[in-house]
Amino acid sequence: MNGRIDSSTAKTCEDYLLSHVADGRPALVLDLAKVDYVSSAGLRVLVMASQRAMGLGRGFAVCNLQEDVAEVMEISGLEEVLNVCEDLGAAISVVKA
Repeated sequence: MNGRIDSSTAKTCEDYLLSHVADGRPALVLDLAKVDYVSSAGLRVLVMASQRAMGLGRGFAVCNLQEDVAEVMEISGLEEVLNVCEDLGAAISVVKA
């Protein structure tokens, strides 16, 4: 993923994520290294995808957050809900656990 996850991209992002959750993969790890902004609409999409994945017994994690995005996650209290990890290796470990 790259760019912004905001009200103008939320629907496209939601469709993309939910299709990957529904395709039967055991886990979904989102590398957000190229995402420079997440709005409340973007947070809603990430939370929805996480809840859907977890509800189906699948792992979900996000990793490689830019500083501003990490701050939004921290302020919103969603770090644990979304399994925020520092890097891809940590995220893979979390979803395999």
